[in-house]
Amino acid sequence: MYLMEGKTIMNYQNFNAKTIDSWCDSGWEWGKSITHEEYNNAKNGKWNVLLTPTKYVPHEWFGELRGKNLLGLASGGGQQIPIFSALGACCTVLDYSTAQCDSERLLADKEGYEVNVVQADMSKALPFDDETFDIIFHPVSNCYVEEVKPIFKECYRILKKGGILLCGLANGFGYIFDETECNIKYKLPFNPLKDPVAYEDSIKNDWGITFSHTIEEQIGGQLEAGFVLTNLYEDTSGSGMLHEYNVPTYIATRSIK
Repeated sequence: MYLMEGKTIMNYQNFNAKTIDSWCDSGWEWGKSITHEEYNNAKNGKWNVLLTPTKYVPHEWFGELRGKNLLGLASGGGQQIPIFSALGACCTVLDYSTAQCDSERLLADKEGYEVNVVQADMSKALPFDDETFDIIFHPVSNCYVEEVKPIFKECYRILKKGGILLCGLANGFGYIFDETECNIKYKLPFNPLKDPVAYEDSIKNDWGITFSHTIEEQIGGQLEAGFVLTNLYEDTSGSGMLHEYNVPTYIATRSIK
């Protein structure tokens, strides 16, 4: 429970889940499932997936996918998991958005593949046994979580030895600007639960309750959990002033247990 200028926020995670549901209903880009053509292309070896807004993940980051146990962590929406399934992976997806989970089930039913859909909150202990997965695919989403280091510890626990963690991370720089990306407005860290102005703007602009995180928290958090970083690349947001000036605001990382 959090108190902000006399207002009580009961569980920001539930608030965010409902916010994402509403975005999906409004045609949110990251809530649109892949097409039948894209699914068939993946079955024929023609595919790409995103961890960050614009740059595709190198295929060599995955290794052989057929027969691997893969978790899409906060990766609902029918965008990546159907492709991994088409490539022969045994897929589980965890997401707290009802709409994103429904999209996964609907596409799986339509295309005739199996997927284990788990509706849960990644800020809590993950509902999986130790050393369950070979790969965890975690696109940009920890911006919706206040404390990220526990997520990496849980990922380490549920990955098999030699398992791969692929993450999309916001570097936090974009959070200092107002919605025009032309004016500096906020101090870092950006945390609406502790900043009344950030809270009011987040509600007014329908941003959800999001948080900036440092590289120390995110890459350092992976290293603290025991991971070995093997590769990374930077990316832009795909739109807006920072994108136009080619300012990187995202990082994709590949780490192994």
